[in-house]
Amino acid sequence: MTVHDPDEPDGGTEDVPGALSDRDRAVLALERRPWPGPGAKERAIREELGMGPVRYYQILNALLDDTRALAHDPITVNRLRRVRESRRDER
Repeated sequence: MTVHDPDEPDGGTEDVPGALSDRDRAVLALERRPWPGPGAKERAIREELGMGPVRYYQILNALLDDTRALAHDPITVNRLRRVRESRRDER
């Protein structure tokens, strides 16, 4: 399941069956990067992806359940799944 917002243009890979969109790959790439301090990641989300943090995390959460995202970047997706699960366990 590629997360698709009808108000946002696709990066050109939406026509390729089974491929993540450019935006989905960009979200995963942003998650791979280390962040120096508070606010840097949110600023990058706005500047590089052109979306707000809430929308970003909605897309990211959906990607964690997408098998294509897992195939594209298994290390990042599995790490984020573990983080998500540990946070659920804390509640």
